[in-house]
Amino acid sequence: MKKVKSLVLAGLLAFAPALALNGPALAQDNAAVAAPAAGNESAAADSGANAAAPAAEAAPAAKVAAPTRMKPTEGIGMPRPGEITLQEQFSPTGRTGRWLHDVMLLPIITIISVFVLVLMLYVMVRFRRSANPVPSKTSHNTLIEVLWTVVPVVILLVIAVPSIGLLADQYKPAPKDAVTVKVTGYQWYWGYEYPDNGIPEFVSNLLPKDKAEANGEPYLLAPDNRLVLPVGRPIKLIITGADVIHAFAIPSLWVKMDAVPGRLNEKTFTIEKPGVYYGQCSELCGARHGFMPIAIEALPPAQFDQWILSQGGKPKGAADAAAQASAPAAAPAAKI
Repeated sequence: MKKVKSLVLAGLLAFAPALALNGPALAQDNAAVAAPAAGNESAAADSGANAAAPAAEAAPAAKVAAPTRMKPTEGIGMPRPGEITLQEQFSPTGRTGRWLHDVMLLPIITIISVFVLVLMLYVMVRFRRSANPVPSKTSHNTLIEVLWTVVPVVILLVIAVPSIGLLADQYKPAPKDAVTVKVTGYQWYWGYEYPDNGIPEFVSNLLPKDKAEANGEPYLLAPDNRLVLPVGRPIKLIITGADVIHAFAIPSLWVKMDAVPGRLNEKTFTIEKPGVYYGQCSELCGARHGFMPIAIEALPPAQFDQWILSQGGKPKGAADAAAQASAPAAAPAAKI
């Protein structure tokens, strides 16, 4: 009997470690079985949230309609019938340039031309051979020599002061908040791109005569797509050429800049009044040089932002705010 008890006790002692180890293992297995179930529930919840997020992102935003195409106004941004002077100007540099031309240069040129003509007529009559058989032997006159040296110098100085100011204004760097447009000349059309607003390049071709007349626009000056710009905001044009030298010119805004392949030229100006401003390529660029019209549609700032949104772009202020919001926050400095 003692031997049986000893054998049973020995068996229990032999199997006790295995039973002690199997208990926690079974508990772990049961927990592992329960954990995937809970994980599946959370995963299902996460997948539902993730599915809802793309659905919300995929929902198309309401499309913004573009402003109505502006009708041109005679006398604004285009030449008038019978006009022989400069076009009326609608930019600060343009008004300065026209003032310099009309108020200063033309009167000075006219006065000098009339004075020289009168002087020549007087000399031809007064000192002709029949009226003056014995010619004068005078070789020097100090007063006259001083006058004809000093007076032209004074005239040139008077012209130089506003001229240098105008040149400085024309090439003044654009401010940081300027609306930037890249203008590219092609044979024979123009391309416009708004890099700061996320609008890719689109092209502008001549409108056929029937469509131009139907739109009430001047033929040979009206393109299908206009360069849309805001009123009252500084504008920076980055102008280049894709093939040969072109020239981007808008006479009523005092804008003219060569478009040279491989070179980026810059032109800065501000439009003062809404309207349609016409121009043309002003550099002989090939067979269809005369069929490269330019039209700038100047809109009030709110309508310009609406046009930007209608083209799938972002107004510059909104783009800057989004960039600042997406920028990572600066790490706090280590405390010493």
